[in-house]
Amino acid sequence: MPLQVYEEKYFRMKKVLITGILGQDGANMAELLLEQGDIHVYGMMRRSGSPNYTNIKQFRNNKNFELVDGDLSDSASIDSLVKELQPDYLINFGANSFVGVSWDVPLSVLDVNTGGVVRCLEAIRKFKPDCRFYSAGSSEELGNVDYSPQDINHPIKPRSPYGASKAAARHMVKVYRESYDLYAVHSILFNHEGTRRGEEFVTRKITKKVAEIKYALDNNLSFEPLQLGNIDSKRDWSDSMDFMRGVWLMMNQDKPKDYVLSSNETHSVRDFVQRAFTHADVPGLWSGEGMNEKFRVFQENTVLAEINEKFYRPAEVDLLHGDSTPAREELGWKPEISFDKLVESMVDNDLAICRKEKS
Repeated sequence: MPLQVYEEKYFRMKKVLITGILGQDGANMAELLLEQGDIHVYGMMRRSGSPNYTNIKQFRNNKNFELVDGDLSDSASIDSLVKELQPDYLINFGANSFVGVSWDVPLSVLDVNTGGVVRCLEAIRKFKPDCRFYSAGSSEELGNVDYSPQDINHPIKPRSPYGASKAAARHMVKVYRESYDLYAVHSILFNHEGTRRGEEFVTRKITKKVAEIKYALDNNLSFEPLQLGNIDSKRDWSDSMDFMRGVWLMMNQDKPKDYVLSSNETHSVRDFVQRAFTHADVPGLWSGEGMNEKFRVFQENTVLAEINEKFYRPAEVDLLHGDSTPAREELGWKPEISFDKLVESMVDNDLAICRKEKS
């Protein structure tokens, strides 16, 4: 056997195509895989006049990383990428993922979040049937929950167009897995955050505003309070990087199986707010009732956060609490970053960004 053929057969680097590369999860997954050294990562992004490369700046010039153009709403582009690259894994983190906006553009959300998954599955079926496919699910699929904590067998009961789009994607993954014998996984990911989280999401909205208020207080500047919706909603929050380790583990099992990834504990939005301000050395206290409840500086009347009804959703999901026991027992996975450490890292990151921008 010629040496070149031998090397290609036995030492070829694994090829992983990741959609949504500019987002939190896509960037974190790419970073995790590139650290292994034997994987070539293709990061898919839509053509844009002003793309934001912030999340990939740490590894954009890595010799094993390459940006490629693609669009989950365009079958031809997905077909072309799979046919040309012949990836060993296609990990789909591309999505219209902001729940609040999904009521405004429900058809677009369905096309990208569900149709995009089908387009990926079709491309794999036609051009690379041994490619392993991952579909990122969401606890929003469970919606108005029947019991807590929620496991992989909990009924699908979404309460938003976003949740419905992810639920439909889950069904399509199952159909293709069973119909075409594909290695296809759709895992339920409970809320996961981090320093690469988009500013439109409530956790990053909180930590960014906390940093701005901290800077204003330290420099005797005026500021507007943090505006929030339902502060009593409880979520199961984890760090995104912890979840990326879990995703990679489930993608390398003998047989495909769907799992839940979660911290197995819950915290309210009000709790997140209080911990974020406390870590920024701006301790405060919630007081008042209903829509008039406010978070104020201790022993002062300075308002740091308040309720604004425009941030309430048409249909609220009050509690999401995961049970990731099977993933822990069968994959050997467990989260390494606590809720407190997650909040602290996000606050520290936004404090540093704020100081840099103001200097």
